[in-house]
Amino acid sequence: MPLREGVEWHDGKPFTAGDVKCTWDLLTDKSGEKLRVNPRKSWYRNLNDVTTARSYAVTFHLKRPQPAFLALLASGWSPVYPCHIPPREMRSHPIGTGPFKFIGFKPNESIKVARNPHYWKKNRPYLDAIEFTIIPNTSTRMLGFIAGKFDMITLQPPQLKEVKSQTAEAICDLVPDNAARNLIVNRAAPPFDNPDLRRAMTLSLDRKAFIDILREGQGDIGGAMLPPPEGIWGMPPDILSKLRGYDPDVPKNRAEARHIMQKLGYGPDKRLAVTVSTRNLPPYRDPAVILIDQLKEVYVDGVLDIIPTVNWYPKVARKDYTVGLSINENSLDDPDQTFYENYVCAAERNYTG
Repeated sequence: MPLREGVEWHDGKPFTAGDVKCTWDLLTDKSGEKLRVNPRKSWYRNLNDVTTARSYAVTFHLKRPQPAFLALLASGWSPVYPCHIPPREMRSHPIGTGPFKFIGFKPNESIKVARNPHYWKKNRPYLDAIEFTIIPNTSTRMLGFIAGKFDMITLQPPQLKEVKSQTAEAICDLVPDNAARNLIVNRAAPPFDNPDLRRAMTLSLDRKAFIDILREGQGDIGGAMLPPPEGIWGMPPDILSKLRGYDPDVPKNRAEARHIMQKLGYGPDKRLAVTVSTRNLPPYRDPAVILIDQLKEVYVDGVLDIIPTVNWYPKVARKDYTVGLSINENSLDDPDQTFYENYVCAAERNYTG
C-alpha cells in the first residue's frame, strides 16, 4: 500500500511507513512496547507480518486470503500510532495526523481539540476547534442543547421527539447503530455453569419489548450481526426466529423456561437471587432494568449493580460478575470483525468466553 507523502504528525515529525509497521507490531505483540488494553489484537490473527520496502509504502503479509482485511483497516478503529511516542504518553496526550489536534481532557468534564494548521488536505478543516462536553445525565444534556449551549447531541428516539417538539431549528436524523444489547452470564460461576439454567434465562427474553420501551419501536431484533435491510450479513427474520429464544411467541418461550427452572428446583416459592451488573450509562442501565423485570417471569430475582465506566471493562474482562447486561459496539458490518473481536477464544471482548 502506498502512503501519502508530506503528512506530518501533530508535533511536526514526518509520517512514514515506519509508523505503520510500529503500530501493527504493537497490536500483534511483536513490539517491546505494550498497550494496557488491546481489544483489537484479535482482528489481526491472520496478519503474519508488516514490511516496509521504502519510506512511503507498506506491505501486509497475510497467512491466508482475507477480503475483509481492507474493511478492518478502513474502519475508524484502526488508527496508526506515532512510532516516536510511547503508548504511556499517548494515553495522556495523544497525537495524530488528522485535522484536529488534541488540546486537553478533563475527566467527566470535557475534551478539547483545535484546528491542525498543517493538515495535509488543503484549506481543511473548516472549524477552528471542537469542545466535547461530558454530561452523564441525559436530561441535563437535552436541556443544554435546547438552551443553545451545544451544537450537536446524540439521543435515543424518545428523547429525540421531545427535543424536536421544543426546538424548531433542530435538524434531526434517525439512523441505526450496529450495537447489540446482550445478556451475559459467567459460565464459571455456579449455578450458571449449568447450560439448562442459561437456556431458561434466554427463553425469558422479550426482545420486542426492549425495542418498544427503549426506542419506541424504532429498532430491529438481530443476532450477532446488524439485521437487514441496513445490515448486509445479518440473518433475515424468518431464519432468526428459528433460533432458541427468538421465537416471537414469548408466552410459549417463558412456559418452557419455567418448566426448565422447576426441573432445576426453582419455582414461585424458591426463586434464584442474582446481581445484574452493568455500566453506568443510560444505554446500559435502561435495558438492564427491563432485563431484571423479564427475568422475574422465570423465578429469577435480580438486583441492579451499576458500575462506573472506568471499572466496567476491567470487571467483565476478569469475569468479576455473575449476570450482566453488556453492549457489543460493532465497529463495522463485517463477519470477520464481529467474529474475531467478540467470539474467538481469548479475545478481550469475548467477556463470557
